[in-house]
Amino acid sequence: MHAFTYSRATDTDQAVVEVSADPRASFLAGGTTQLDLMKDGVLHPDRLVDITRLPLRGIKHTASTIKVGALTTMEELAADPLVQERLPFIREALLFGASTQLRNMATIGGNLLQRTRCRYFRDPTVSACNKRIPGSGCAAISGIQRMHAILGTSDHCIALHASDVAVPLVALDAIVHIQGPDGPREVPLTQFYLLPGDTPHLENELRHGELITEVEIPLLPETAKSHYLKIRDRVSYEFALTSVGAALVIEDGTIRQARVAMGGVGTRPWRAWTAEDVLRGAPATSDAFHSAAEAALEGARPLPGTAFKVELAKRTVVRTLETVAGASS
Repeated sequence: MHAFTYSRATDTDQAVVEVSADPRASFLAGGTTQLDLMKDGVLHPDRLVDITRLPLRGIKHTASTIKVGALTTMEELAADPLVQERLPFIREALLFGASTQLRNMATIGGNLLQRTRCRYFRDPTVSACNKRIPGSGCAAISGIQRMHAILGTSDHCIALHASDVAVPLVALDAIVHIQGPDGPREVPLTQFYLLPGDTPHLENELRHGELITEVEIPLLPETAKSHYLKIRDRVSYEFALTSVGAALVIEDGTIRQARVAMGGVGTRPWRAWTAEDVLRGAPATSDAFHSAAEAALEGARPLPGTAFKVELAKRTVVRTLETVAGASS
């Protein structure tokens, strides 16, 4: 591991100042991804600023939202009674997303910022990774592709976004609160993640020295039902081949509101806007769900190793919507 200096911040503004003043500095929270990448020689910060003692932990309820401190752990959010009652697909995504040990360490802010599991990104002996070394190429495009994306890809990167909980959060239009050297700002999670294009090393809207402080999650209507379905190679802790987070409000057999997002298929958590358009006002039937699935996968760009994901993702959408509709009846 690359040698680094360590300091512990006691104030949010102090942490921001310390990191923003040093281009080789990084924040350290739960460390469940960052430390692995440092051990593997992928990340090489000269300085780590520990933010685990900052007052950025806890869950606050309002009439219409849940506000989650960025240092709140995955396990703490999954155990929140209001999440269990009004946002069950968030709870499901959290529980499916990691082992118990990891959920008790990993933070919500860190989960949203976790790096791709692409084996070429995580192997520093492989030079062809545009995320790690801009302009070096993408070994995955001609390599082993099975755990890669089919939506939002480019000729420069097909790396998959790995977060589970980001999927329902994107479906809910969650808002990320950020503190930086220029003050606070807010970014909708649907706009937070960047498509790779020809700059895959730029993954999100965070600037150097900026820190996620809180995630604001709108509550679903009380009549809504939701579900998160994750398809994976094994039932135990594993990343998604495909996943879907969906929420519906169904009245008299008609879908009045629909929110659908997908994981395991996109270079970012993938909001299925066209699928939602198909569902709104449609009867809650198998035909509507299959039409929504077709719409959700429009524009997919599979490679030979990821071609199976197109049909698998469609089936995942249909199965999720059937489950939600069944719970609504």
